[in-house]
Amino acid sequence: MKTEQWVNRRPLASRDRRWARLAAAWLLRTPVAPNQISVFGIAISAIGAWAIATWGAPAGFLVGAVAIQLRLLCNMMDGMVAVEGERGSSDGPLYNEIPDRIEDTLFLVAFGWAARLFWLGFVAALLAMFTAYIRVLGGSFGLPQDFRGPMAKQHRLAALTLGCLAGLVENSIGPTHYSLQVTLVVVAFGSLWTAVRRTLMMSSQLASRQP
Repeated sequence: MKTEQWVNRRPLASRDRRWARLAAAWLLRTPVAPNQISVFGIAISAIGAWAIATWGAPAGFLVGAVAIQLRLLCNMMDGMVAVEGERGSSDGPLYNEIPDRIEDTLFLVAFGWAARLFWLGFVAALLAMFTAYIRVLGGSFGLPQDFRGPMAKQHRLAALTLGCLAGLVENSIGPTHYSLQVTLVVVAFGSLWTAVRRTLMMSSQLASRQP
């Protein structure tokens, strides 16, 4: 896709780090396309979610934590290859958004299963999707897409990673699931608050358009 289609790009300081530039440069020496990186992120997320839901601690939580971070890396690299490498395609915006929603759902539902609160995983997944919907809705009105938190995508992934590591420690003490449950509650309420903040900002921006 053309660079101008990425005007509403999530601000990430990590894009400017040396390791990220080197990784993007390496990918640009291969024929890989940004959309392929996005699809690979779904595959990584499916493996991590399956490990969390079926293996549990310790192996499942370790694999899950690594998969979450690899998913985040894929989410960053597809944009860098598309924009900095000028390899974008006309359907790039679809691959930029849809995999994120699938990946969020996979991990959050897996957390709910592992935490023995399946319904809470679904609630957290729906609220995470709702925050993204509000962001994209603002863009459809011609407003700058609002990436604010407190539970934007990078915050959700940080919370899930910490939840995996905390669950690993907790499981070494006893067969409880409080860490996973607390993580889901934090993500659910944080996502709801994020959606409210974005909605209020969008309402204010639309009102400022009135003559």
